[in-house]
Amino acid sequence: MDFLFDLPLILSGPLLVALLVGVSVLGLEWFRRTQLPRLRFGENDAEYSAAMVASIMVFYGLATALTAVNVWETNVRVEEITKLEASALAVLYRDVSAYPEPTRSIVHDEIRTYTDQLIHKSWPLMRQGRIPTEGVKNIDQLQETLVAFEPVTESQKVLALETLASFDRMMEARRLRLDSVERRLPGVMWMVIILGAFISLFSAYYFPVLDVRVHRAQICLLATFIALVIFMILALDRPYRGDLGLKATPYEIVYEHLMTR
Repeated sequence: MDFLFDLPLILSGPLLVALLVGVSVLGLEWFRRTQLPRLRFGENDAEYSAAMVASIMVFYGLATALTAVNVWETNVRVEEITKLEASALAVLYRDVSAYPEPTRSIVHDEIRTYTDQLIHKSWPLMRQGRIPTEGVKNIDQLQETLVAFEPVTESQKVLALETLASFDRMMEARRLRLDSVERRLPGVMWMVIILGAFISLFSAYYFPVLDVRVHRAQICLLATFIALVIFMILALDRPYRGDLGLKATPYEIVYEHLMTR
């Protein structure tokens, strides 16, 4: 199922709608031909069936709505984490600008190397759902350089403390970013979403609609709407994957506007 998250939205959306609508219509044709003639309906049975379908739709709509809100909020939180890390990198780079040579140039080079590696090597791996590990060496080297710096004046001591604080904030954001790479809906939730879709559609078969065209059209509309909701959840489930996956734009802005001047 992972390959679905890498498909272009212009392909995965129509594919999902066509699949669910096709299965629903085929199921309806089978049900009306083989099962519906065997069922006996009383005068008030339609009202009961309508109430049952409405109840199922309410519970399914509530489940999918809460799931959609959850994946959207997760995307927003992960995006804020990336912006926080990029901001911490910018602050760290500016703080080091007041360091004496040669420490200033060494740390600037190490920050630039780390940021470049993050944009061009780590981010493509994250887009594939993999946690990058190459940046660890860059971080270790940067930490060693910052810790090895011995301030002489009082202003340098204050600056060194602030620089280390900026480094700690950057490291915290980096840890949160790496933890978010594998963030996704649990399989049990996907099972509820998929099975709930078929239960909802199947419950709409239990109506003795005289004109099969009307019944078929209503099932198609219902299947299309359910497919669109599932498509929205699918598009947002993996924060870094797919067409809506987060980009490395905050880091690129910091690198181009601050570190390459």
